[in-house]
Formats: sequence, structure tokens, C-alpha cells
Amino acid sequence: MNLDEIRQKIDKIDRELLVLLQERMSLAIRSKKFKTQVTDSKREEMVLARAERMNLALVQRSFARQLLGTIIAESKRLQMEDRKLVAFQGESGAYSEVACRKLVPGGAFIPCMEFVDVFQGVQEGYLDLGVVPVENSLEGAVTQVNDLLTTTELKVIGEARVAVNHCLLATEAVPLSEVRMVYSHPQALAQCQRFLLKNKLEPRPYYDTAGAAKMLARENPRGAAAIASALCAELYDMEIVAQGIADGASNSTRFLLLSRDAYPGRGDKTSIIFSTAHQAGRLFNVLRLFAEADINLTRIASMPLRSDPGNYSFFLDFEGDMQDPHVARVFEQLDAMGIAVKRLGSYPADKS
Repeated sequence: MNLDEIRQKIDKIDRELLVLLQERMSLAIRSKKFKTQVTDSKREEMVLARAERMNLALVQRSFARQLLGTIIAESKRLQMEDRKLVAFQGESGAYSEVACRKLVPGGAFIPCMEFVDVFQGVQEGYLDLGVVPVENSLEGAVTQVNDLLTTTELKVIGEARVAVNHCLLATEAVPLSEVRMVYSHPQALAQCQRFLLKNKLEPRPYYDTAGAAKMLARENPRGAAAIASALCAELYDMEIVAQGIADGASNSTRFLLLSRDAYPGRGDKTSIIFSTAHQAGRLFNVLRLFAEADINLTRIASMPLRSDPGNYSFFLDFEGDMQDPHVARVFEQLDAMGIAVKRLGSYPADKS
């Protein structure tokens, strides 16, 4: 090995250490929901003593104790801050985290494996808020999220539309000609297909865009890059080789902010779910009520009811607050028609 190779390996280890430290801090700040007080002296001494017992030839026991002591002190400082725990699906750096940062600046952003983990964590009080994608401008509705919305007791208290700006990331600044394979979620690879073909890049499907960037930062395979967000470049100390590489027109995803409690003020947008029998004119009669009340609909989507495949749930977003008199009147008319309405909430619309 020469000096450059040694330094490259050191850089790789440094990145991995910091990524692992981020994960540890995320777990530490989550632990405050399960404790009555931040300081647990018995637990701290156990962790420090375990570090001292490790017989590492190049890491002195005193240094190991000092290092972990500093990490524990920082963990306690974070736990004492009044940060909202905001859950999202995916790895750190996912577009969902971009939405979290827009909706809850200064929050503690907690990655979850599945969408159901986000819903359950918020519902059970282990997490304060959740951010989930509900629709994409190119791919349409996010089916799994819409399905979970039909059964949840959580309320929608905000929304954000995030531009999906796919970037090609590498662990170091290299010319595009040196990249041979690209890792990312299959959807992102499909959205950048022309770019991949033009540059003769081999697509390698991965479970998550941010997960692909995280893997590259840790393993640093030769000739490899990832398609992910610009935020991943910041989080994993990666270089943006190319950006804006998607094939199609502008691509954006709409996210909803979920809470156990309804939005405390008056909103200018409302989301509801209702179901009707699969009969001619039934849906028209419902939508006519909104038209006659001069209520502007911003989204309507349908999904078969799992419990009754012959009927459908309809997702409706419209301008106005549920407490507005003309909106309340429509709800009264729906009740009279025997239409069951699930009121997800009224909230501030994203006007950006």
C-alpha cells in the first residue's frame, strides 16, 4: 500500500464512523421516550466499563473510556433538547427526510424500515410526528400509504411538496467516464434510464436510494456510484458527479405530516376519505355537493376496499377548513346520504 491508498482507507473508515455515530445518536434520542430521566448512572458505568475490558492493542483503555464518555455526554445533551421525534421511511438522506426538514425544521429525524413503522410509532407515542409520501407527480398514488391512511387514527397536520432531483453520487470526485455501475432504487433507475444508457452505466437495483448512497460510503466499491438526493452527498461525505439526471419532466412528491392530535388552528386545505357503493351515479352525487358549495377539489384518488373488493375508498383533498360553514354543510349532506367520511384533518397548504 502507498500513502494515497492508506489515506483512502482512512477516509472510508472516518465516513463509516460518522454514519454509525449518527445512528447511535438517533437511537439515544429515541430512548428518552422510555425513560423517566435522562441520566442513568448505572447504565453509563456499565457501558464505560465494557469499553475498558476490551483488549485493543492500538486503543488504550483510558482513551476508549474517554471517547465513549464524550459520546454519552453528547447523547444526554440531545435528549435534554426539546426536539420533536419525526419518523420517516427509508435511510437518512431519503427524499422523505428532505420533506421532514422542510416540515419540521430542527426536529430529530428518525429513519424507519417500513411505512407501517412510521404509523405505529406515532400512534403509540414512541415518536412525535410522521412524514409519509402520498403521491408522486410521475408514479401517482403511493398505494401502501393510502391503504394505511384508511385505518389510522392519526391526523394530517401539514403537507410539503418536494422536488425529486436525482444526483449521481460517488465517494470521491471522479470523471463520469470512470463510473461503470450505478446503485439505486429500481424506480430511480427507471427514471434515469436514458442517462444510464447514454453513458453506458450498468444499473444495480437496491432497496432504497439513500440506502445505496450509505452502502457506497461504507464499502466504496471501485467504479461504482449511486443515484440519490443531494442531501445524501452532505450526510455521507460524497461527491456529486452529475445532477438533474432524470429523463422526464419535473418530478415531485407530496408528503403528509401526521400527528396524534389535529392541527390546532384553522387550515386552508382538508383531506378526507369516503366510500360509496359501486353504483352508477353514486360518486357523481357526492362530488356534485362539493361543486354546488363552490369547493375547489385539489386531488381525488380511488382504491379498492380490501374488506369489500366490489367497492372503493376515495381520497379527496379540497381547499378550505372543516369548520368553514359551507364545508360543514357538505358534511351534513353526506351524513344524510349515508356516506361514511373519515376526516383526516385540515391543515396549512404548501404554497411553495
